[in-house]
Amino acid sequence: MEKKKPIKRHEALKPLSRQHHFGLLFSWKLRKGFGKNIEIERIQKYAKWFYEHEIKPHFKDEEKYLFPIMEEGNELVERALKEHRRIKRLFHDTKDPEKSLHRLEEELDAHIRFEERVLFNEIQKVATEAQLEKIEEIHSELEKTPDYSDPFWD
Repeated sequence: MEKKKPIKRHEALKPLSRQHHFGLLFSWKLRKGFGKNIEIERIQKYAKWFYEHEIKPHFKDEEKYLFPIMEEGNELVERALKEHRRIKRLFHDTKDPEKSLHRLEEELDAHIRFEERVLFNEIQKVATEAQLEKIEEIHSELEKTPDYSDPFWD
């Protein structure tokens, strides 16, 4: 079996990649919660907290600083923006929270893997040093997200 080489990430993009790691961890925590038959309300409460503290600022940063590096109408950026909209809807869906959380767990995971394996690599190829410095400057001011108070996944 062929072993994949780790992706060499530019220093400026590492904070966003680290946030992606937390997104993958979020999906894992949802899976653990479902596997332990945790009440949907508890999982939903965590998802709302995660959206406010992690997803919302992360999407905002990507859309404001990272995606504009690519040419207007770039199909990879268009795909990412479409996925952002779908993921936001899943976080806010109250009609069938259990179904939405299951879909969210899968779609967020797939979205992060697309951004990490495809989109970020393309952005790295075309970004100027000045653009990367600006991204690095913005992320040097990031505050640590507080820990969530109900670790149902343990």
